[in-house]
Amino acid sequence: MASASCIVAQPALAASDAAVKFGARDSIESISLSPDGTMISMIQPGPGRSALLYVVNLVGTPQMKPILASKGDPERLMWCAWPSNTRLICNFFVIEKVSGKPMPYTRLVTLKPDGSDMKPLSARGTSNSLGIALGGGGIVDWLGDDSGAVLMSRNFVPEQTVGTIMASSKQGYGVERVDTTSLARKTVEQPKNSAFSYISDGHGVVRVMGIQPETSTGYDGKRLVYTYRKKGSRDWLPLGTSEITSSGTTGFTPYAVDPDLDVVYGAANETGRTAIYKIALDGSLKRELVYERPDVDVDQLVQIGRQHRVVGISYSDEKPRTAFFDPALNALSASLSKALPGKPLISFVDASADEKKLLLWAGSDSDPGRFYLFDKKTKGLTEIMAVRPQLAKTPLAEMKTVKFPAADGTMIPAYLTLPPGSDGKNLPAIVMPHGGPEARDEWAFSWLPQFFANRGYAVLQPNYRGSTGYGDAWMKENAIRSWKTAIGDVDDGGRWLLKEGIAAADKIAIVGWSYGGYAALQSGVLDPGLFKAIAAVAPVTDFTVMLERSKDYSAYKLTQLRFGSGPHLVQGSPARNADRIKVPVLMFHGDLDLNVPIEQSRLMESRLKNAGANVQLVEYDGLDHQLVDDKVRAEMLDKIDAFLRTSMNLGKGPD
Repeated sequence: MASASCIVAQPALAASDAAVKFGARDSIESISLSPDGTMISMIQPGPGRSALLYVVNLVGTPQMKPILASKGDPERLMWCAWPSNTRLICNFFVIEKVSGKPMPYTRLVTLKPDGSDMKPLSARGTSNSLGIALGGGGIVDWLGDDSGAVLMSRNFVPEQTVGTIMASSKQGYGVERVDTTSLARKTVEQPKNSAFSYISDGHGVVRVMGIQPETSTGYDGKRLVYTYRKKGSRDWLPLGTSEITSSGTTGFTPYAVDPDLDVVYGAANETGRTAIYKIALDGSLKRELVYERPDVDVDQLVQIGRQHRVVGISYSDEKPRTAFFDPALNALSASLSKALPGKPLISFVDASADEKKLLLWAGSDSDPGRFYLFDKKTKGLTEIMAVRPQLAKTPLAEMKTVKFPAADGTMIPAYLTLPPGSDGKNLPAIVMPHGGPEARDEWAFSWLPQFFANRGYAVLQPNYRGSTGYGDAWMKENAIRSWKTAIGDVDDGGRWLLKEGIAAADKIAIVGWSYGGYAALQSGVLDPGLFKAIAAVAPVTDFTVMLERSKDYSAYKLTQLRFGSGPHLVQGSPARNADRIKVPVLMFHGDLDLNVPIEQSRLMESRLKNAGANVQLVEYDGLDHQLVDDKVRAEMLDKIDAFLRTSMNLGKGPD
């Protein structure tokens, strides 16, 4: 008789050496350079879920000193950066249960580089506040002076006015100038209920505002309205509108202002693929194409420095690429590529105020990469730290670009990772669909496929139809509405592995996270038995339940637009079709997951159990969608590996 079980909290078995190495978080989770280029702040993982903030003084003998820590339960230290040479700003992310449901909020703090004089930077509510601002504010502008002040966004919460003349009636999204030493605050953009975005020029002047009018029922509307200001004016003028659809956003979406050119850069899709344009902010609204590709979407702007100066764009065809507008950075990038052989992926992470010192990262598909400090004056390149030093002596696998035919003849782009030294034939194999689904896999180091390649598996990562980056025709409606096409592509990837002899007969499984976990489960519905085992992390399992849950949130109408209505919601939900799944299933889920509530996995487990299936659900207390815990990730990797080996009769595997 088939078995079913649910394990709560962490598995008791010790993790293998490989799982510990690959499950560990990156050695640097956030890094920033002080304006004068003499200090670096770094957030590094501590034991389990914790994180530590270090400040490295580069003058004289570099020294590392931890000045701040977070336990990771419930608070997580997300990033730190420098408003001045004498202060840091750090962002904390917290999830706590309120009435049994996870509730997220963020808060900013400011402190000196030695860890002293820490103060809350996010605006505090009062006893008269009629609510709580969950968002603690974001940095709109780091400014270019030495004052240590920043422009911060703020969600203003009104106060009750009964019996007092001191209560504030301000409500909505606005911008304040905040002194990071004295904490003095001054409103520079009055809050507006429907505002959701402000873009500054990098010198303290807000030039663009985004407004999202509500529907008559109070939910977020699908229409986005953008306005702008001319130089020296406070009057808002129309910039343009866009609209959220089931497969993306139409119209122009502004990203950054260049005050010297007096333009706003942004993205628009005029030909079926996303391109970058610029629009003049002098009143003419003259629009020019900046960069487009005939084969793929342009991904995003590349910006550098404290003013977030636009220096290029990025896109990905078979590999990630950068096209620099800045001639000096273009030449420097080419020079660094020669100086760092085997690390073709180079990105500029931060810069000193004068941009004479640059923080950069370089790596590849088989190299997790390293952080460096480059001094333009001396031409010196100093290594700061390897991203995954624990893997220094571990052979890592190359990621090959491949294409395979779908059932209708469409060629599906994918990445194939083979065990180091393998001839690529007659291997146990895994198809690993990405999450999102509005995302894509790229050519780069990734700890999940690398772990399984290390354990002897071939890993195929398909960019199924419904993935981003390949234009409107590839997106279809999206991989929820057009789930059958997306999952069909995923399944066809498995068939291709078998046909090419890469996968040994009956030795093929599917593993996925988030939508990838959904795809793993739904593949067992669409083609029962193709994959001999299914492992799903934080999977969506019932579209209708997900949609119903979103009624409690302002984005409900947009979620409804994304999911659609009709038979596909039932036919495309693995929990509604659990009786069709005929192979063992292993699931993992954190109980504080904000993206996909843990009830989705619990529902799937219940339905599979009722159908007599072999199912196991592992629940993790106090963790969200990303499972940010070294021990948990290591144990999860080991558990999946053991599950696949048992399900496919593979034996113990490599030591």
